[in-house]
Amino acid sequence: MPTTPSGAPAPRPARTLFGSLSAGSERNLADTLRDERIGGLLLLAGAVAALLWANLAPESYRAVSGTVIGPAALHLDLDVAHWAADGLLAIFFFVVGLELKREMVVGELRHVATAALPAAAAVGGMAVPALVYLTVNTALPGGSPEGWAVPTATDIAFAVGVLAIVGRGVPVALRAFLLTLAVVDDLLAIVIIAVGYTDTVTFGLVLGSVAGVAVFALALRRGVRSPFLLVPLALATWALLHASGVHATIAGVLLGFAVPAAAGTARPGRGGALRPGTDGDHSLAERYEHVWRPVSAGFAVPVFALFAAGVTVDPATIGATLTEPVGLGVVLGLVLGKPVGITLATWAVSRFTRARLAPGLGWWDVIGVGLLAGIGFTVSLLVGSLAFGTGTELGDHVVVGVLAASLLAALTGGAVLAWRGRVHSARADGASARADGASARADGASARADGASAPDPGPGPRGTEQDTDPGASR
Repeated sequence: MPTTPSGAPAPRPARTLFGSLSAGSERNLADTLRDERIGGLLLLAGAVAALLWANLAPESYRAVSGTVIGPAALHLDLDVAHWAADGLLAIFFFVVGLELKREMVVGELRHVATAALPAAAAVGGMAVPALVYLTVNTALPGGSPEGWAVPTATDIAFAVGVLAIVGRGVPVALRAFLLTLAVVDDLLAIVIIAVGYTDTVTFGLVLGSVAGVAVFALALRRGVRSPFLLVPLALATWALLHASGVHATIAGVLLGFAVPAAAGTARPGRGGALRPGTDGDHSLAERYEHVWRPVSAGFAVPVFALFAAGVTVDPATIGATLTEPVGLGVVLGLVLGKPVGITLATWAVSRFTRARLAPGLGWWDVIGVGLLAGIGFTVSLLVGSLAFGTGTELGDHVVVGVLAASLLAALTGGAVLAWRGRVHSARADGASARADGASARADGASARADGASAPDPGPGPRGTEQDTDPGASR
C-alpha cells in the first residue's frame, strides 16, 4: 500500500466521473455514434409515416396492421402489428444483447467502479419516472397504474442521434455515459417486460427455448458460423419462447448474450490458431453487431414504429392525453422524471463516494443528458402495447404521450447540450490558444538564449585588419 513520507497510508485518489475511457469503450462508442444517427432518422421517418397513414387513410392502416399471417398450430397466427412488435423487435433486442455483452466484457460495465455510475443513473432514471406515473394515476380519478413502466425506458437510437447532431463539442466521456446508461436502461426494461408483463408461463417451452440458446452458444464456441444452421436455431428459440407466454423479444437478448465478446487471441501451441468464438482482432459479438445493426436500425425498428405509432390525432385525443392520468403520467414521467432521477442518482454517487465530476464538466452537462434520456420511443411504445393493447383508447393516449414527451425531451435536452457543447468548444479553443502562445514564448526564449550563447567571432584576418586601420594611410 502506498504511504506518505511520515509512514501513514496515502489517501486513495478521488475517482472522476466521466473521466477517460478504456480502449474497448471508445471502440463501442465510436461504433454506436457512427450508426445511430441514421437509425434515429429512419425511426423518425417510420413514426411520421405511421401518423400520416393513420390520419389520411385510417381504414387502410387498420386493415394492413390487422392482417393475420402465420400458422395457428404453432401459435404464430399474428397480425402484422404483432409480427412487428414480437418478431422484428427481437432483432433490435438481439443487437441490444450484443451491446450489453460487449460492455460487460470489454466496456464500462466490466468493472464495478466504472459500472456503478451509469447503473445508478439508470436505476434513478427508471424509478423516478415510474413514481411520477404512479403518483398521477393514483391521485387522479380513472388512473391506470398498470402502465407504470411506460415512461421508464430511453430510446438509444433517438437519444444518441440527437446528441450526435447537437452536441459536437460535448466531451466524449459524457456521450459514453449516455450510451452506457441507455444500455443498462434497456437491460432493466427487459427484466420489467419479462417479469411484469407476463401473465401465464408454460415452463416446458421456456426450458426448450433456454436449451436452444445453449445449443446456439455451444455452436458458436465450436466454430460454427453457417447461417443455415444458426438462423433456424435462433428462430426455433424465438418461437418456443413466444409460445411459452414470455414476450418473444427476450429471446433476442438471450441469443445476443450467447455470442462471445472477447477479442481474438492466438492459442499457444497450435500454430497461432484463433480460439473458437473469435474473429481475428475483433470479437464475434462485434462482428455480428456490425452485420445486424443495419437490419435493426434500417428495417426492424422503423417498421415497428410504422405499426406502433399510427394513432389518429385530433384535438380531442391530444386534449385527453394531456388531461387524462395515463397520458399525463407518461409525459411528466419522461420529461420531468427522467432528468430528475438521473441527476439525483449521479449527485448521490458523487456525494457518498470519492467520485467527482471530471475537470471541465458541470452539473448542467448531467442535466442535459438527463433531459435527453427522456426520449422514450421504441421500448416505451412496446410496454404501452403490452399494458393497454394496440388501438385501444388508453393505448392511443400512450402513443400520443410518448411522441409528445420524446419531442419535448429532444428539444430541451438538445438545447442544453448544444449550449454546453459551445461552452466546451470555447474552453478548448481558449486552452489551445494559450498553449500556442506559451509555445511561441518558449520558442522566442529559446532563440534569445541561442543568440546569447553564440561564440564571439573575434578579430578578422591580419590583412583585413591592416586595410581597416586608420593609421595605414599615414
